[in-house]
Amino acid sequence: MCGITGFIEWNRDLTQDSESLITMTETLSKRGPDARGTWISGPCAFGHRRLSVMDPDHGSQPMVIHEEDYVYTIVYNGELYNAPELRDELKQRGRKFKTSCDTEVLLQAYIEWGPDSVDKFNGIFAFAIWDSQRQHIFFARDRLGVKPLFYSEIGDTFIFGSEPKAILQHPKVEPIVGAEGIAEVFIMGPARTPGHGVYSQLNELRSGRAMIYSRSGLTTYTYWQLDSHIHEENTEQTATKLRELLQDTVERQLLSDVPLCTLLSGGLDSSALTALAVDYYQRTGQGNIHTYSVDYVDNEKYFKAHSYQPGADAPWIKRMIEELGTEHHWVQFDTPELVEALNASTEARDLPGMVDVDSSLYLFSREIKKNATVALSGEAADEIFGGYPWFHRDELLNSGTFPWSVATALRTELLSDEVRQWIKPQQYIEDRYSQAVQEVPKLSGEKGKQAQMRVMSYLNITRFMPTLLDRKDRMSMAAGLEVRVPFCDHRLVQYVWNVPWEIKMTGDREKGILRKALEGVLPEDVLYRKKSPYPKTHNPAYLNVVRQQVLDILNDNNSPILPLINKNKILEIAASEEASSNLPWFGQLMSGPQLFAWITQVNHWLKAYNVVIR
Repeated sequence: MCGITGFIEWNRDLTQDSESLITMTETLSKRGPDARGTWISGPCAFGHRRLSVMDPDHGSQPMVIHEEDYVYTIVYNGELYNAPELRDELKQRGRKFKTSCDTEVLLQAYIEWGPDSVDKFNGIFAFAIWDSQRQHIFFARDRLGVKPLFYSEIGDTFIFGSEPKAILQHPKVEPIVGAEGIAEVFIMGPARTPGHGVYSQLNELRSGRAMIYSRSGLTTYTYWQLDSHIHEENTEQTATKLRELLQDTVERQLLSDVPLCTLLSGGLDSSALTALAVDYYQRTGQGNIHTYSVDYVDNEKYFKAHSYQPGADAPWIKRMIEELGTEHHWVQFDTPELVEALNASTEARDLPGMVDVDSSLYLFSREIKKNATVALSGEAADEIFGGYPWFHRDELLNSGTFPWSVATALRTELLSDEVRQWIKPQQYIEDRYSQAVQEVPKLSGEKGKQAQMRVMSYLNITRFMPTLLDRKDRMSMAAGLEVRVPFCDHRLVQYVWNVPWEIKMTGDREKGILRKALEGVLPEDVLYRKKSPYPKTHNPAYLNVVRQQVLDILNDNNSPILPLINKNKILEIAASEEASSNLPWFGQLMSGPQLFAWITQVNHWLKAYNVVIR
């Protein structure tokens, strides 16, 4: 894993622009703490920060291959999980390798097959390749968007980077945010419309897309998308296929030349990945798997079960540790640490985010990094298999909007009259929802419940899942930790996409088909445990601190957020104990305390990034 950046100007020799390139590259030093590299040739400038995972002694980037009279140069962020097979295939076609790293495999594959090479990759990636033969730069992003890639076109300059912070360091880019960007932050956030960069001069390459930038301009196209067709297998066959796919993807993602661990919450998804990893390590004689869990000081004292979080995780983590014999690391944070890390997590995202859900993951990643460089995590299973409450509650299924973001009216009330009139909040979210629904690859003749659940699945995979993948990437990479997400294997996602809802609900349980597929892998009590999301703090001290921070912001006439918000409405919420703790703000994890923390993040973002609103 790494950080990439660069810029292209066809009509200039950029060798005099090394200072700008170095500055941009250094913004990504946390993503790649192990090495730095830059490369400039004529109109093209590439920068790279490296996190060494495979073949640490080789594979430095930018990597350059000279072939005949042509030059091919790559900067790459990601992992190719089928690199061994591709290397063998390329060797059979006469290609020679100097390293054992997947970067060289990817570049050699591109030289052999050109842009079509991306169809052969199984992995998580975002990369740029300078091709002197075709006189273009080829960009691609992985099928599910696990790894980020942003870009900007300003006049005759094309700029790209793993994170907005790199692009914002280019002299031509300004931190301007317009009406759409404000709507993205205040109405959609912390989710983000795919392809939207929030900053006016910024775009995001969407998942499953590729770009070619040449002297004639920019061409973007889709190389992969979900395909709808009739599912032929019965329940037993489906469960068998799922288990095979999951076992294969986990084993592929366990390859690493640096210490690896798994994140273990005691829930179905993380327990399954850990159990499969332990089994593989035992079969291959690789010793014990290290596991990590996160919690908060005094959480057991203040935890109250509710529909979104029916039970505490700690007893289940202990159950799995005893079952699997892992070397476990308990990590715990207190309120002051969570609050202090809010600003750092905002800067890791370059935007306001999921507040303490972000800051805790940022701190968690820092702790893990002390002993490991790679971790496996259970993200995406709920989106793919239908695990979230909004898959199962009629009022959310039929809400006519994104079911994790049903508080548009409240959000609108928090805005100043001027901003409300400018961004038209209700219209904005309705348009974005309509756009998402129109994208759904429908199956001919499909009606009723199955058609409804296909739409819901698509919304979750393409709109909610990216929010969590963004969070996972930015918070972990800010600590120099690579997190792999086996449930995002595109073969698994594509297969489950067409599994009928009644099979997904095998046993009349959410994610029932996944549970059935894992029979014999997990103990039955863990296998059929009720879902519990990523843990958040329930300590009232957190609410008290972030609420006071908001009051301080409201009382400071220099706070940049003031012109954007309805100060009286926020004061009213702050004065209400019940509203402060129970507001349905976003998804399962963000309510009243998170609203206050989010306001502090927005204010910090506006100030730290010198955001210009126009």
